[in-house]
Amino acid sequence: MKLFIIIGAVNAFLAVALGAFGAHGLEGKVEPKYLETWKTGVTYQMFHAVGLLIIGILLGNIPASSALTWSGWLMTVGIVLFSGSLYVLTLTKISMLGAITPLGGVSFLVAWVLLIIAAVKFL
Repeated sequence: MKLFIIIGAVNAFLAVALGAFGAHGLEGKVEPKYLETWKTGVTYQMFHAVGLLIIGILLGNIPASSALTWSGWLMTVGIVLFSGSLYVLTLTKISMLGAITPLGGVSFLVAWVLLIIAAVKFL
């Protein structure tokens, strides 16, 4: 599905841009622990951007699969909740945002399980 390839590519682009911003724009402006938090957000965003690219390619080569489609949407939601909450936490230091991060992590985990299920079923 072209949509997941586009979403994946946009997120890969954003991960590179946000990584550069963290390395050059935030260094010395935020505490080292928050810089590490930012890096974690960037890393997970990039991993799941690649996951979205894979899902998009698979959807173009196998029969329609609700497991793959849900996997793509959950990776997208996970990026917003997990990486997004870490970015906002770094910039605002609002620790309550840490409660949102695990929801993104669960979204990532379910997305990968659904990808496994689709692979077993269709590949």
